[in-house]
Amino acid sequence: MQKLTVGYSTLADRVGNIVPPLMQKNWGVSIVIQNPERIAWRGERLAQLMLRDDVEVQELESLGVAKSRNRNIWLAKGEYLVFGDDDVEFDVDGLTKAIAYLDDHPQYSLLLAMAKDTAGKIRKRYPNKIQQLTRYNSAKAATYEMIIRVDAIRQLGVWFDEEFGAGAKNYLGDEYIFVVDMITAGGKGVFVPIVIATHPEESSGSRWGTARDRVVRATIFSRVFGSLAPFVRLAFGLRRIKELGGLKNLLLFVLAR
Repeated sequence: MQKLTVGYSTLADRVGNIVPPLMQKNWGVSIVIQNPERIAWRGERLAQLMLRDDVEVQELESLGVAKSRNRNIWLAKGEYLVFGDDDVEFDVDGLTKAIAYLDDHPQYSLLLAMAKDTAGKIRKRYPNKIQQLTRYNSAKAATYEMIIRVDAIRQLGVWFDEEFGAGAKNYLGDEYIFVVDMITAGGKGVFVPIVIATHPEESSGSRWGTARDRVVRATIFSRVFGSLAPFVRLAFGLRRIKELGGLKNLLLFVLAR
């Protein structure tokens, strides 16, 4: 059995951008390509990938990053699975340390780690110590920071909500919802301050500028907190009022409009 599967999600016209880790003992690579328009794959890097016996490629005739993440959970042959995008590069040493932590702490079904940008700067404000994940401290989770214990997640019956994430109407929040659904199902997650990936500074989670961004963020809180969502949106919005664009937009955010 593989120790780790590195599971990438990508589009047909971007698959050649993937830079997977160099071959590692007991590691495998799974690439799920969203390709509803049946675009031919191209690129020298892709051709090199296909020659590796640790790489498995599967194609989906649909769009939606959550769908491809779920397929990676289904396909994973490793004890652990880390989720990658075509613009992410993983740190082998960091992944090795994170896996060692999970090996020593079998109570955790998910580990949330850290990432840096291409200039080597830590991408966002992370906790400075290990802490257990809750629905109140994991809203900024990114998929390339997540490592799951595959059998535990399957047994819990947790999957990415395909109504959220890139390619869906609600194009944010799939990671946060996944973490909360895992906790609700009885699983435990932990944040550990280990850098495992490099990702460009800009990401979908950075989007704040439009009314649609505001509504999608509000919908995420409705999905996670139900009837308590307006109160949580108010507390969250007061901290991010500048990004929301002022008091009027704060009120609209609280009302999910």
